[in-house]
Amino acid sequence: MSFSGNVKKELCEQISPARHCQIAEISSIFALCGKLTIDKRSEHTLKLQTESSILAKKVFLLLKQVFSVSAELTTLSLAGKRKGKLYELFVPAEAVPDVLSACKLHSISAEGKEYAVLAAEAGITGKSCCKRSFLRGAFLVSGSVTDPKKAYHLEFTVNEEEAGVFLCETLRSLELDAKVIPRKSHFVVYIKEGEQIVDLLNIMGAHVALMEYENVRILKDMRNTINRKVNCEAANISKTAKAAARQLEDIQYIRDTIGFELLAEGLKEIALLRVEYPEASLKELGEMLHPPVGKSGVNHRLKRLCDIAEQHRPSQT
Repeated sequence: MSFSGNVKKELCEQISPARHCQIAEISSIFALCGKLTIDKRSEHTLKLQTESSILAKKVFLLLKQVFSVSAELTTLSLAGKRKGKLYELFVPAEAVPDVLSACKLHSISAEGKEYAVLAAEAGITGKSCCKRSFLRGAFLVSGSVTDPKKAYHLEFTVNEEEAGVFLCETLRSLELDAKVIPRKSHFVVYIKEGEQIVDLLNIMGAHVALMEYENVRILKDMRNTINRKVNCEAANISKTAKAAARQLEDIQYIRDTIGFELLAEGLKEIALLRVEYPEASLKELGEMLHPPVGKSGVNHRLKRLCDIAEQHRPSQT
């Protein structure tokens, strides 16, 4: 099972103890994945379709616990490339008004005999605990999260812009930097920062997945830190080697042209040391001097030697 699948499996096992939180979760599930249908007798039936058996079971139990409703659950076999099974859950017509009213759902569009439904009032997420439950339900039917070993990305894909805006505002109210964008015929609400994805997993109650995600994130951060340090050290070594080679070239030019005898004693001493120890650092060269000299002092003397070499080189015109 994918990482995202494991998160959903864990969330399906979470049932909020408070009735208002259970209603908030039912609301988000039907808002993002439900349809309000009209049967031949012009009676309304609330329908949910999902390929997840554990989600269908959870919604069935929530409806039973909150509204004392025994929903009808049927199973269809999928053909073609998808294969597998499709689970359809129907809320009886007589219970639909109470469910819609309690969950603050209303129809927002009509296509033939099917009506999409959406959370109509922000009051359904008025409490912070209800926001947690609402987001948990939303993730179960429209969410996905990329395996942290590959990338940091969590998203909700919804059909209606209003649903995307509502989800985005709910996430932002919890100080999560969510954004919503159109993608083909859908709207995507996404979070791309690893630490915020961890926060959302915690908010929704996916604590096992959170620990796995955090462990991967910590290891990746450690590797990145180590790689940055190694690259930095490699760059410094390369820079030091190039500088030493340039200094050695200038010193050898002075030796072969004007000689060391005309140099001041301090410059002569550092020139001889650089020739003898071409790979030594400034600090190491300074410690060999009598008396010892700091890095800045060594660097100043070597720079003076480079200036002398430049002064005596024939000008290129």
